[in-house]
Amino acid sequence: MTAWTWRFEKADGTEVQPAVQPEDFTTQGDAESWIGEYWKALLEGGADQVRLFEENTEIYGPMNLHADAS
Repeated sequence: MTAWTWRFEKADGTEVQPAVQPEDFTTQGDAESWIGEYWKALLEGGADQVRLFEENTEIYGPMNLHADAS
């Protein structure tokens, strides 16, 4: 079974503990739905960006959690 995981980071790429502990995701869609639901709490808890991994392979990131200011 493939595991999809998020890495939570400060803007400089330093890993931080998430304010909301993620579950283990079995699909990319489940992982993306979760981040869509909890990104504000994660941002308030100190994470600036996230990266999505499938097992040990980075799928994409860093994805900024700050809402677009423009």
